[in-house]
Amino acid sequence: MKCTQYLSVLLLLLLLPVLTWSQQKIMLHQNWEFQQKGASLFYPATVPGTVHQDLKHAGVIEELYFENNEKQYQWIEEKDWIYQTNFELDAASLAKDQQDLVFEGLDTYANIYLNDQLIGEANNMFRTWRIPVKQHLKLGENNLRIVFRSPLTENKARVENAPYTLPAGCETVPLKVSPYTRKAAYHFGWDWGPRVVSCGIWKAVYLETWDKARIKHFWGNTVALDQAKASINLSLELEKSPNYQGKLSIRIDDKKYELTTLQNEKPQSFLVEVLQPKLWWPHTHGEPNLQAFKLQLFAENQLLDEQTLRMGIRQIELIHEKDSVGTAFYFKVNGQAIFMKGANYIPQDLLIPNVKPAQYKRLIEQSVAANMNMLRVWGGGIYEQDLFYELCDEKGILVWQDFMFAGSMYPNDTSFLANVKAEIADNIKRLRHHPCIAVWCGNNEMDVAWHNWGWQKQYQYSPSDSSEIWQNYLQLFHTIIPEAIKTLDPMRAYTSTSPLSNWGTAENFNHASMHYWGVWHGREPFKNFNTNVGRFMVEYGFQSFPAMASLKKVMHDSSLHLNSIAMKNRQKSYIGNGLITKHIERNFRPANSFADFVELSQKTQALGMKIAIQAHRKTRPHCMGTLFWQLNDCWPGPSWSVIDYEGNPKLAYQTVKENFQPVIAVMDTSQQSFKIHLISDAIVSFQGKLVLKVKSSDKTVIEKSYPIYLPQHGQKVFSLKRLNKKLATLSRDNLEYQIQVFNQKKELIFKDQMQY
Repeated sequence: MKCTQYLSVLLLLLLLPVLTWSQQKIMLHQNWEFQQKGASLFYPATVPGTVHQDLKHAGVIEELYFENNEKQYQWIEEKDWIYQTNFELDAASLAKDQQDLVFEGLDTYANIYLNDQLIGEANNMFRTWRIPVKQHLKLGENNLRIVFRSPLTENKARVENAPYTLPAGCETVPLKVSPYTRKAAYHFGWDWGPRVVSCGIWKAVYLETWDKARIKHFWGNTVALDQAKASINLSLELEKSPNYQGKLSIRIDDKKYELTTLQNEKPQSFLVEVLQPKLWWPHTHGEPNLQAFKLQLFAENQLLDEQTLRMGIRQIELIHEKDSVGTAFYFKVNGQAIFMKGANYIPQDLLIPNVKPAQYKRLIEQSVAANMNMLRVWGGGIYEQDLFYELCDEKGILVWQDFMFAGSMYPNDTSFLANVKAEIADNIKRLRHHPCIAVWCGNNEMDVAWHNWGWQKQYQYSPSDSSEIWQNYLQLFHTIIPEAIKTLDPMRAYTSTSPLSNWGTAENFNHASMHYWGVWHGREPFKNFNTNVGRFMVEYGFQSFPAMASLKKVMHDSSLHLNSIAMKNRQKSYIGNGLITKHIERNFRPANSFADFVELSQKTQALGMKIAIQAHRKTRPHCMGTLFWQLNDCWPGPSWSVIDYEGNPKLAYQTVKENFQPVIAVMDTSQQSFKIHLISDAIVSFQGKLVLKVKSSDKTVIEKSYPIYLPQHGQKVFSLKRLNKKLATLSRDNLEYQIQVFNQKKELIFKDQMQY
C-alpha cells in the first residue's frame, strides 16, 4: 500500500467517533446481608428479593404457602429490617463527572445510607429512585445500608388521626393502611390470595457512572401511516452534567443531528419516515413486527451513551362514543375494529422476585396458544417487569394497563399527591414505547364502588366527608393522571376507571365497559351470562380449585378436605366453597370425595366460561371484548384462574382456547326451537362444513351437514327450521347435541357438545 493510502486510512480513523463508552453500570447484587432491626445477628440476603424469601433461606421461617403458615408469619410486617452490602470502587469510576445510585424498586418505606450518610428516603414501591452520590463515595470499599420501615408503624398515626375511614380494598385487619401506602394492594390480602406484607430490594440496584451527558429516555410514536410509508416521531430526553458546556450530537441509525441547545427534562423530537413499513398487529390479526432504531449520543467524537428502541409501527384507537344502542367501547388497530379476547392478569407471586423469566415466557406463550389478544394488568398488583411487556410486544398481545389503584379511596394531602404524580410519570416514561399497550386505565372499580357498594352508609360519612372524598377521586383520576398522559404519552387512550357501567340494571349493559358479577357475587345461575352482555366485558368469571397435585405440595394429606382448618383458610372468598358446591350440584352431581370435588369444580368453571364467552361472541358488534377474571394465580389456592400457581392449565383453559378460536359455532337453546350462530374473527373469509349431531334419550340420532361460508369477521345464523320440526317429536329429556366445524381441508377446527 502506498504512503498516501496509509495517510488516508489514518485520517479516516481519526475522524471516526471514539467508541469508548463514557457510561458504566456497576450492578450491586452481591454480598448482601440482612437483620431484623434491633437484633444482633445478620443473615445472607438475596437481591433482588424480599425479606420473606431471605428469612426462609436463613431457616427462620418455613415455606410461606404451606398450610396456614402465611397467618403464622404476620409478625414480619410489623418489624423494621436492615439490609447492607459493601462494594469496591476504583479510581476510574470515581473520576467520572457523575455517579448515580439507582434503585429500580424498593418495597416500600426505606432510609438509604451510603458510608453512614443518609442520602435518600423511599416511600413508593412503584417508583425508580436515582440519587447522585459522587460526594459520598470513596476509593476502595463503600458501605450501602437500607433500613426498611414497617408500613403499619409508618401509617398508624395517619389512619388513627384521619377525619374519616377510607375504604381499603380487601384488608380485613383492624389497622388498614393500604390506602396510604404506595404498595401493591394485593399484598394486604384479596379474595383470591393471602395477606403477605413483605419488604425488600425487589428490583435491580446499581451504580451508574457517566461523563458529560446520558440518555434518559428514547421512545417513538407512529404519527401517520399508509401502505407506502409511516411517519415516526422519535423523541429523546437527555441529562447533561453541570460540568460540561460543550456541544453534543446524536446519531439515529445512519443520520446525524447536532444538538444546538439542550435543556434537561425537555424532550427533543425527530421525524423519520419508514418506507413500506411492516406493521405491528395483535397475533390474531397479523404479525407483531418490531422496528429497531439505534440512538447514539456523542460529545465531539466521543461516544457517551447508546440505546436501541424496539417499537411497533401501529396506530390504535379506543372508540368510546354514543351510538344507536347506548355507548360503544371497542378498539381499532391500524384502522381495523378488533374483537378483544383475553383475561385479567395478576402478579404471578406474592413475593415478586420469585417469578423467573421462564415463568413470564411460559404464561405469555400460554396466552397466545389460547388465542388471546389482550391481557389486562389489574390495578391491585404492580406495573409489571419490563420482560412482561417485551414478551407481549414480541408475541402480539395487547395490554390494558391499569394504574395501581384498586377497590379503595385515597388521601389527598400534598405529599401523597406529589408521590403519586412522580409514580405516574415514572411508569408512563418506562412503558410508553411498548406497542402492546393499548390503553391506560385510572383504577379498578373505584367509581362503581363509590356509587353502588354502600360505602357512604358503611363508613358513616357525613355529606361533607362524601363530597371531599369524591372530589379527591376526581382530582386524581380526572385531572392529575389524564394531564400526565396528555403531556407524556398523548397518542395513547385513557379511560378513568374500569368498569364505566355497573351491572345492576339491564340498561347499563348498553354502555361502555362492564364488570359482570351477577354470576358469583349475585349468586345467579350460569344461564344469566346469556342475557347480561355488555359492550366490553372487562371482568366476569367463576372459581375452581387447582389440581390435587398442586394442593398436595402445600397441604398435609389430612387437610385435603373442605372442612379442614387449612382448606377453609385457603379459600379467601366469603362465599367460595358453598357457591362452588351449589353450582356443581346444579350442573352435574354431588361430589363423592374431595378429589372428585376438585375435578367437578374445574368442570363447573369450564362450563360457566363457555356459556359466557359464547354469549359475548355471538352478540358482536354489541359486545366487542371479553376479558375474563382471571388468567393466573399468585399462590396455590382456589380462585377464578384458568392456570394455577404451578403453571398448570385447568379444564377451563382448554375451554377458553377452544372458544377463543377464530371460527366457532354456538348452539342457541334459549327458545323452544334451536339455532346455530356461526362466528368468525378471522382476517380472511372462511369456507367449510358444519356437522350437527343430536341424540335423544330414546337413542334417536339425527345428523345433518351444512356447507358454510363466512366473510372476513362474518357471522351467520342457521335457524334449523326443518330440523326443529323433527326435534319437536323427540323427548327433550337428556337431549344432547354435538357441533363440529371443518375447514376446506376437512380438518376439524372446532367442536362443542351440550346436554339440553
